Amino acid sequence: MATKEQCLCMNQADGETGYAQNSTVQSASQNWIKPVIEEAITGLLNLKSTGVPSSMVIADLGCSSGPNALALVSTVVNAVLHHNASQHEHAPQVLRVLLNDLPDNDFNDVAKRLVSFQQSAQSSGLVLTSGIVPGSFYKRLFPNNFVDLVVSSNSLHWISEAPEDLKNNMIPLYDEDEELRQTRRLLVIQAYRDQFRKDFTLFLKLRAQELVPGGRMVVSMVGSHHYECVAPWDFVTIALNDMASKGLISREMLDCFYVPMYGPSDMELHEVIQDEGSFEINKMHVHEVDKSLMAPNTVAHSIRAVFEPMIVEHFGLNSDVMDEFVRTLEQRLTPGSPHHTYLVGGTVIVSVSLAKGF
Repeated sequence: MATKEQCLCMNQADGETGYAQNSTVQSASQNWIKPVIEEAITGLLNLKSTGVPSSMVIADLGCSSGPNALALVSTVVNAVLHHNASQHEHAPQVLRVLLNDLPDNDFNDVAKRLVSFQQSAQSSGLVLTSGIVPGSFYKRLFPNNFVDLVVSSNSLHWISEAPEDLKNNMIPLYDEDEELRQTRRLLVIQAYRDQFRKDFTLFLKLRAQELVPGGRMVVSMVGSHHYECVAPWDFVTIALNDMASKGLISREMLDCFYVPMYGPSDMELHEVIQDEGSFEINKMHVHEVDKSLMAPNTVAHSIRAVFEPMIVEHFGLNSDVMDEFVRTLEQRLTPGSPHHTYLVGGTVIVSVSLAKGF
């Protein structure tokens, strides 16, 4: 049986069901934090202006694969080149790029993209080395005081595990009975909120050990407007509930299906960072997802690309049933559907720029 970490990977299939062709929202999220990454680079290079050698270590946590895999480190490289040009510095800037994700990520795809990326960067006068670091970012990844900048996009809403309290007490994510579902809703969300707080606190402690004094971190993740808003798993469980009602999947299996994902509000994120105490918050933004990116067909295929390995592993479904999952979700996302406004209007991307103390 696959481990829980092995199930947390994107659909690596080629064509219209794969993550590579269904990651437009993720790409938009990366674009939103580009200016923040550029500011972080400028701050770091100014700090290093009197230091020798002129080098930086960059870590992208949860890089995934496909066309977005190198987007954040590309932003870093361009920011370094721009800084050097504006400061009339022509000495090569030595960059070491480290790419992290879970072991089942398609690192073969990442490695192939790295080759051409390195050649392009070096032709611009940079000395660029790279490395792949498989493993969970809820564990130590690097030595103490080693990394200058940590970046992460569309990854930290994945928590280490679904709350044990829900599983032990057999409280499902989506009760068939609507009244019972509404009664339990706050209990379910609170359990996930507690798990996120525990995991993100650990994440901050680990990165504080690995970052150099004055190091920076820029991260973004799926979030929500407020504590009781749409949860990231709602897209999946609403469609699966319809399929269970039609007898396409087992209701019993749905009742024990849990998604290890939580979307915090900016207030929750701010609170956890302040309570942990290792970082100063430079900037925090809440980005509304452009409605043009939330077309029913686009979202349904994107959800499939992200969740198919997990759904298939749990329910043992084939591609035909996953096709039905996409059709069902698309119907729920169509304007006029009871769930349309709730699902389409509730999701945001929360980003934050942090600095470690000296």
